[in-house]
Amino acid sequence: MPKLADFPFSDAKVVELAKELPTPFHIYDERTIREAVRGLNASMAWCPGFRNHFAVKATPNPYILQVLKEEGCGTDCSSIAELVLSEEMGFKTEEIMFTSNNTPIKEFKKAKQLGALVNLDDLSHVDFLHKEDGLPEMVSFRFNPGPGRTGNKLIGDPKAAKFGCTTAQLLEGYKKCQDLGVKRFGLHAMVVSNCLKVDELVETARMLFLLAVQIHEKLGIKMEMVNLGGGIGIPYLPGQDVIDVASVGAGIHAVYKEIIEAKGLAPMKVVMECGRYITGPAGFLVSRVVHRKRIYKNYVGVDACMANLMRPGMYDAYHHITIIKDERDHPGLPSRTAPAADNTADLITKEPVFDIVGGLCENNDKFAIDRPLDVEPFVGDIAVIHDAGAHGHSMGFQYNGKPRSAEYLHRLDGSVIEIRRAEDLGDIFSTLDFDGARAFGGGGGPLSWLRRTLKAAVWCNKR
Repeated sequence: MPKLADFPFSDAKVVELAKELPTPFHIYDERTIREAVRGLNASMAWCPGFRNHFAVKATPNPYILQVLKEEGCGTDCSSIAELVLSEEMGFKTEEIMFTSNNTPIKEFKKAKQLGALVNLDDLSHVDFLHKEDGLPEMVSFRFNPGPGRTGNKLIGDPKAAKFGCTTAQLLEGYKKCQDLGVKRFGLHAMVVSNCLKVDELVETARMLFLLAVQIHEKLGIKMEMVNLGGGIGIPYLPGQDVIDVASVGAGIHAVYKEIIEAKGLAPMKVVMECGRYITGPAGFLVSRVVHRKRIYKNYVGVDACMANLMRPGMYDAYHHITIIKDERDHPGLPSRTAPAADNTADLITKEPVFDIVGGLCENNDKFAIDRPLDVEPFVGDIAVIHDAGAHGHSMGFQYNGKPRSAEYLHRLDGSVIEIRRAEDLGDIFSTLDFDGARAFGGGGGPLSWLRRTLKAAVWCNKR
């Protein structure tokens, strides 16, 4: 299966890691991350001031952000937590982009305090911000092209998307900001996600460059910056090719010359907010086979679950899975040679395929459905789930009281360091008050009055 980088571990190394580190865990390869950033930067080297504002939501870990900072990235934030994470890791002022929606004023204030580039999602934010905290020095708007573009399964149809402003709203918003004294402006859109087609990514640039020309002609505003969004994809599926990011950069350059330079609007800074392209192929979810079950299908149970990687259950997304043999004895697990039930007569699918499943009380807790595997999994073997470096750990949750796993970084020198500890039950229960609940149970609650009344009525009838 094509990758941005070769799988960085030998089978023996994976077995060693799974012996030393409690499974499940996420591990990221530093070299893959750095090379992805360098390739993207090289593709856009024609554009002075180009910066990729890494989408923090993809992999919100300070160690990852430190690596990206060293490679010249900024950050793209959509919440106050991501703003604080950027601040803590030393990102300054316009290295930070704040693109949010349904945003409370405290988050706008934090972005303004940091001097971040504020990208407004709705026309109403202009008057709201002007009244509550004053508009920032530079204002950008997020554009929703509606029927002018089609989305995809991950980002949805723009007409049905909650994000961004119509063309008419953009023009009104820029005019309002202009009248209120704003001098610096930007423009943004995000209309594709995990896109592997060069022409679609270039078309986003064409759309925004033409819109920048329209705004200039109607309002006299010269865009300082156009943010093309993210959307550069990775090949999750076998047979998919790695996108030629150099061709993406060359295509954007061509339409920049055709539109921006031809209309006298250069220089105009072009930026992106790629997350998945940078860290997706660098991350792996390492889990262990803990159970096999044969009924109408052949199930392979692993100790990871949807709480560790939501994408397959949420989007029906494909993640490649490698099974690595580990034939050692594993205390606490069934024997790998224990006989399995004969389900030959009941099997829905006769081919040798497997459903790889977690332990949540949800039937969509599945990493793979009817998946052919190169190696038949047995209890104790290791299942490595590929391309889990973006929107993996960050989308984790605690349903069924499942603690979220640890994260590790595979360094350039081959060492492995912990960059986030695993949660435990103490973390799960840390916001609860057991003592208060036990004391509360004796005499309160909304039904206590009714219970007392009924008891009194029974007592009176007996009298």
